[in-house]
Amino acid sequence: MSTQNFQNHVRYVPGFHYVTSAAILALLGGAIVNLLHASSENLYSAALLVLASLIFISLFYYVRIFALRAHDKAIRAEERFRYYVLTGKQMDNRLRMGQIIALRFASDEELESLAKRAVDEKLSGKAIKESIRQWRPDYSQV
Repeated sequence: MSTQNFQNHVRYVPGFHYVTSAAILALLGGAIVNLLHASSENLYSAALLVLASLIFISLFYYVRIFALRAHDKAIRAEERFRYYVLTGKQMDNRLRMGQIIALRFASDEELESLAKRAVDEKLSGKAIKESIRQWRPDYSQV
């Protein structure tokens, strides 16, 4: 596994992000074509295929979103605890979730100052990640 940094920290699972999404879109396209060319006897089953395709798209989206939200909550708890252990203070409540998630990549040495900068300058998650000098990898991300 290569060393994680800002350029390569995003994780894609090819089987999920590319193969499954392409297959679901192909299914939807085929189902729509089937519906448009269906005879009156096959109209009901063709409509059900379109509906099934839309259900798959919805599932594909929500499976990912629900996992990310759960992961984000865990990161928030971990980072608030890490901040407290390192500083003896609670993390500023003005930090947004995206900022906290970005701060997980900051080393212990730069966490406090970067968190303060994030609040004061209203830094985006991307700006926080770009400001990190000593990257703390997270290989367990979803």
